[in-house]
Amino acid sequence: MECSKHGHEIVALAHAHPPYDTGKEELDSFLFQTVGSSAVHAIAECMELPFFHREIRGTAVTQELGYTVTKDDETEDLYALLKEVKEHHPEIGAVSVGAIFSSYQGNRVQHVCDRLGLKMLAYLWHRDQVELLQEMVSNGVEAILIKVAALGLGSGDLGKTLSEMTPKLLKLHEKYGIHPCGEGGEFESFTLDCPLFKKRIVVDKSETITHSEDQVAPVVYLSIKKVHIVPK
Repeated sequence: MECSKHGHEIVALAHAHPPYDTGKEELDSFLFQTVGSSAVHAIAECMELPFFHREIRGTAVTQELGYTVTKDDETEDLYALLKEVKEHHPEIGAVSVGAIFSSYQGNRVQHVCDRLGLKMLAYLWHRDQVELLQEMVSNGVEAILIKVAALGLGSGDLGKTLSEMTPKLLKLHEKYGIHPCGEGGEFESFTLDCPLFKKRIVVDKSETITHSEDQVAPVVYLSIKKVHIVPK
């Protein structure tokens, strides 16, 4: 949305996902969100854009903030994915990322962009998260929580929209200092509708999975099994 607001044309979507042969959804990746990967194709359908995807075969081999080319690091999966996109769409000049405060992620995306001659667009970088959360809700972003991993959040919050969760997230922010946009890994979300979508997504079937039974902050996620697209 911010890219369009600043005059950029979105020409393709790219997504890195868990390997199909592992049956895993949550990789605990340092770089990628993997929960919800099975339904990301529907976002491309709603936006009527080409969709490129690639399996994540690497891991976080290099965990320092800075990055240099490292064999079997998951950053190289991102490089291969964006390289493929650029080969099919040589007119592409930039990549948009939603990072807000993660220098680890930002540095890696910037490194990949530099190697491919692309510009990194990070319009949310260092935005006030309370303001940003409220802005997303007021601008019509309908996103649901599909993973929680923080004190005060639990399985009962899965499937709820950001609009429904805003009062609770702001309360937890004041009480425990959690990031209201989930930038600290407190939660992950999946967008069902927004102003960029020509159609919207409906979740037909999902399953709640407990990833970690921590007594203070259990990690639970929503495995999306089936979705369909409807007119707006």
